[in-house]
Amino acid sequence: MFNKLKNELDSIMARDPAARSRLEVYFLYSGFRAVRSYRKANWFFRHNMKFIARMISQHARHKTGIEIHPGATIGNGLFIDHGMGVVIGETAEIGDNCTIYQGVTLGGTGKDQGKRHPTLGDNVLVGSGAKVLGPFRVGNNARIAAGAVVLTEVPDNATAVGVPARVVRLNGEKIESAPSNSLDQIHYTDPVAEELSSLDKRLCELRSAFEDFENGAGI
Repeated sequence: MFNKLKNELDSIMARDPAARSRLEVYFLYSGFRAVRSYRKANWFFRHNMKFIARMISQHARHKTGIEIHPGATIGNGLFIDHGMGVVIGETAEIGDNCTIYQGVTLGGTGKDQGKRHPTLGDNVLVGSGAKVLGPFRVGNNARIAAGAVVLTEVPDNATAVGVPARVVRLNGEKIESAPSNSLDQIHYTDPVAEELSSLDKRLCELRSAFEDFENGAGI
C-alpha cells in the first residue's frame, strides 16, 4: 500500500513542474485527494455498501470540486491537474498514467444503457474543458485537445481536436498540423476553421471565374 501511494506521488511529481515536494502534493493537491477518496469509496461500492460509497464521493466533491463516481474503474497513476469541475461517470474506465485537466467530463449521452461512459487507455491526456461523451474507447497514448467534444472512438496514438472532435495526428504522422509536445493542450490546428478557410478559398476562385465569364473571357 505504501509503495502504491509513493508511486502515485512520484507520477504527479514527474508530470507537474509546479510540484515542489511529495508532502505538498499529499496535503494540498485537490486531484490527489479526490483520487484517494475515490479509492476508499470504490472499496465500499464493490462491497455493496453503496450509500457509504456515495457519501464519501460527495464529501470529496464538496472539498475538491472533483466528482468521481465510486463505481468508476481507475488504474494507477491518474493525475488530475487543478481539477475543478472534473466529472467522471459511473461506468467510466481509466487506464494507467492518464492526465486529466480541469473542467473535463467523462460522461454519457443520456441514451445508452449499461456501459454509458468512455474508456480511456493508458497514458491518455485530456485537455482542459474537453468532453468525452459515450461508451467508446480512447486509445493508448491518445491526446484530447482542450475544449474538444469527443463523441466517437479515438485510435491508439492519436490526437483529437475540435467540436465535434476529429483526429489530426495518428501514429506519429500528422494528418493535419499538430504539435509534438505531449502536455500541450492548445496549440493544435482547428479542423473546422481549416475547412471553412478551404471553402472560402474555393468560393473566391468560383467568383473570379464567374466574373471572367461575364466579361467574355470564358471559364
